Amino acid sequence: MDTDIHTSFVVLTYNRVDALLQVLKGLARQCHPGHEVIIADDGSSRKSIDSLMTDLPRFSCPIKHVWHPDTGFTASRARNLGAINSTGNYLVFLDGDCIPNPSFVEAHEALAGIGHFVNGSRVLLSEKLTRRVVTDEVAIMDATMSDWIRWRLGGDVNKLAHLLYWPSAPMRRERRFLWEKIRSCNFAVWKNDFLKINGFDETFEGWGHEDADLVLRLHNAGLQRINGHCCTEVYHLWHCQHSRSSEGVNYQRVLSRIESGILIASKGATDVHSGNSDVVITALN
Repeated sequence: MDTDIHTSFVVLTYNRVDALLQVLKGLARQCHPGHEVIIADDGSSRKSIDSLMTDLPRFSCPIKHVWHPDTGFTASRARNLGAINSTGNYLVFLDGDCIPNPSFVEAHEALAGIGHFVNGSRVLLSEKLTRRVVTDEVAIMDATMSDWIRWRLGGDVNKLAHLLYWPSAPMRRERRFLWEKIRSCNFAVWKNDFLKINGFDETFEGWGHEDADLVLRLHNAGLQRINGHCCTEVYHLWHCQHSRSSEGVNYQRVLSRIESGILIASKGATDVHSGNSDVVITALN
């Protein structure tokens, strides 16, 4: 780590409180008073929000809920709103169905470096194991090595790489823009760098490749990617696949931008929404 770091964790959610609570429980165990947690809510219902408030775990750091109305799949806007309402100088983006591993906070801060962003890794959980986790039948943050091996042999997880904690592993840097394994569900960047390129581009509609566009523009701004395997894994809870009707269009948009040198999102974080009457910001502690 090259400088003092004050991390804000921006957790995207939409009407899936059981999964979100598991993510927040995982963060609450690791965060200290110098951290911050922002729940970036893409329009959850009043019922979901009330359920969240009822069961919210106790945090030693500030936590706030940033909500905007449901107008469809607008994850980029929700993430941008979370980012611009954060107070940290380093942003770690998480999805509300991605439980951080027990060393997640330490790992991301160990990999943080000026001129770099971190592309995190994930372990996929089966539908069966997911159901046991969200109903508290399984405390996945306390799982042993034998638990993980049993789940891997039973087809309930897709890999065991997270059992090796190796922040100093070689060949983490990617000097070129690569499509492979870009994941905004587990992604870290200095806030100044995020704002310099205007954050996520909200003109990408529907599911797909807004994260690749973000990474392309970060590369064009001179930043290098750090891969977070064997270090920053999250446990990705199973869910039904979102509609991918926009994926092809979004993919072609990124392809068309690769040779353009584009830096700034067409509509992004610095265009948005601060002070908009449709945004509700609530401090939760």
